[in-house]
Amino acid sequence: MSTSKPSSSEDIIGQKYDRCIADLLVKAGVGFGAGVVASVILFRRRTWPIALSTGFGAGAAYADCDRSFNPARIPGTRIISQTELEKTAAPSSS
Repeated sequence: MSTSKPSSSEDIIGQKYDRCIADLLVKAGVGFGAGVVASVILFRRRTWPIALSTGFGAGAAYADCDRSFNPARIPGTRIISQTELEKTAAPSSS
């Protein structure tokens, strides 16, 4: 099976949303499971560990999705304008 590049911007956005939804389900599910285990073992069947860990998972998924749609928020990433790129790419003859 070969993976081809999406042909339109709608396909790219759709794939990003699909990845975000899948990531949300996985991370919130793992957080929920960890919260249930922590609730049963450590906290005498209280509900707040479940809500807290599910929220942590959902928050991590949200942060990853935000970075996927806005690459400028990735630490260490710098956005270079086209004119700045042309200046750095052209060799200077001094």
